[in-house]
Amino acid sequence: MRKIFEESGIILSQDQLDKFEIYREILLFYNDKFNITTITDKKEVYIKHFLDSALAKDFYVDNSSILEVGSGGGFPSIPLMIVRPDLKFTLLEATGKKCTFLKEALKEIGKTEVEVLNGRAEDFGKDKKYREKFDHSTARAVARLNTLCEYCMPFVKKGGSFIALKGNAEEEIKEAENAVKVLGGRYGEIKNYTLPFEEGKRTVIKIEKINNTPSLYPRGNGKERKSPL
Repeated sequence: MRKIFEESGIILSQDQLDKFEIYREILLFYNDKFNITTITDKKEVYIKHFLDSALAKDFYVDNSSILEVGSGGGFPSIPLMIVRPDLKFTLLEATGKKCTFLKEALKEIGKTEVEVLNGRAEDFGKDKKYREKFDHSTARAVARLNTLCEYCMPFVKKGGSFIALKGNAEEEIKEAENAVKVLGGRYGEIKNYTLPFEEGKRTVIKIEKINNTPSLYPRGNGKERKSPL
C-alpha cells in the first residue's frame, strides 16, 4: 500500500504503514458491529479513506490544535495523526458506539492522549471550554458546506481556519459564501485532487477565521440543516 501514498507525494515510514494496517483491521472488526463504513475492500479503504484524509496534511499549522466535527470512523483525523504526529486532535462524535470505536482505534495506534467527546457540535460550539479555542476545526463528509460552516467555525479562534474535506465542491463553495461571511470567515486556499485509479475528485477548502463568530451561532434545534445560512 506504500505506493498508493507515494504516487500522491506522501512518503511513509514502516512504522506509519504498520499503524495504517492496524487501523484498517480494527475499523473492519468494529464495522461488523457498528456499521461505520460501506467501504471494506483493502485497496478502497486505503484510497478512499486513508489517502483521501491524508491529502489535507499540509493545510494544518505545525503543532496546531484541531477540533474534528462528526468524527465517525476517524476521518480525516486518524490518518492525519499518523502522517502528522505533531497535530493535537480533539474528536467530536454524536454516536456513542462510534466514540467507543474511536477510543479503541486511538489506543491501538498509541494515541491515548486524544480526547473523544460524545455530543453534538450545536451544543459543544456554545461551550466556553471549546468555543474559539482551536487553531483549526475540520470535517469530512458530514453535511453541505453552508451547514458545515455553522457547525465548525465556532470552534476556531480568530486567526485560525476551518479545513473542509469535500468531493467535487464547486457548487457548495458558491452556496456557502454567505455562511462563511456571517460566521466570521473568508475563503483561503482551495485545492483540488484526483484520487488514484480514477476513484474520484476531491477538494480541500480552507476558510480563514478573520472575525469572531457571533454568539447566535450555532443556532441549534436542527436549524443549521433546515435553514442553512
